[in-house]
Amino acid sequence: MKWYNAKDNMYNSIKKSLKSIIPKQFLIKNELFFRIFYGVFYLGKKHQCNICKKKLRAFVELENEDLLCPFCGSLSRNRRLWKLVNKDHALKGNVLHFSPSRNLYRRLKKTQKINYFSSDFENEFLADYKFDITKIPQENETFDTIICYHILEHITDDKKAMTELYRVLKPNGSIYIQTPFKTGDIYEDDSIVLPEERLKHFGQDDHVRIYSADGLKTRLEKNDFHVKKRSFERKDDDFYFGFKSPETVLIANR
Repeated sequence: MKWYNAKDNMYNSIKKSLKSIIPKQFLIKNELFFRIFYGVFYLGKKHQCNICKKKLRAFVELENEDLLCPFCGSLSRNRRLWKLVNKDHALKGNVLHFSPSRNLYRRLKKTQKINYFSSDFENEFLADYKFDITKIPQENETFDTIICYHILEHITDDKKAMTELYRVLKPNGSIYIQTPFKTGDIYEDDSIVLPEERLKHFGQDDHVRIYSADGLKTRLEKNDFHVKKRSFERKDDDFYFGFKSPETVLIANR
């Protein structure tokens, strides 16, 4: 049974057209305004985005089969993460978020009960800081929660990054970690440096490895973390909230 609409070519066409005629920064600043005009066609009661709370007749199905909220732009992994950190009561104290999606950045920025530190090293995301994850300019044991989603696969010296994450995490703090995962062992090769070769071997031209969930868990544990692997299989609320299963998230604790 197919739950969602066919891939929405109209969404991609509109997005491409807007990018070609409107400056990027203006488009980002006014993104939610522009999304209203498209999102109205998706209003309904079959689904709900748990980030922006809009009720929908359908999510936008992208070419990679991910499911996008037309109003806030959240992807399935953003919505799963939002559910997870709220269920775990992880939004407290000092929260560090690397390369945040715009939908979560806007939501967390307005969350009064936390001190939110958003970081983007290459100026590609909305963020307030520019931290190098291998040399984070913060004191030891600063953060209660760290969100590190789709970051480590970009980092050449991931062991140094893990050491830094451990250093700035408070005792009993948590790090939510996800990357693209494969079965088997971690696949990496330091001799592969050209973008076209990285695309061929790692699936994206700025990736430097492909982790397996167990391989990343072991590597984190070697850096003194206690790690839980949370695996999500298809459940009834997948349809309503637009989650994609199976999905795996690692939670590393100090």
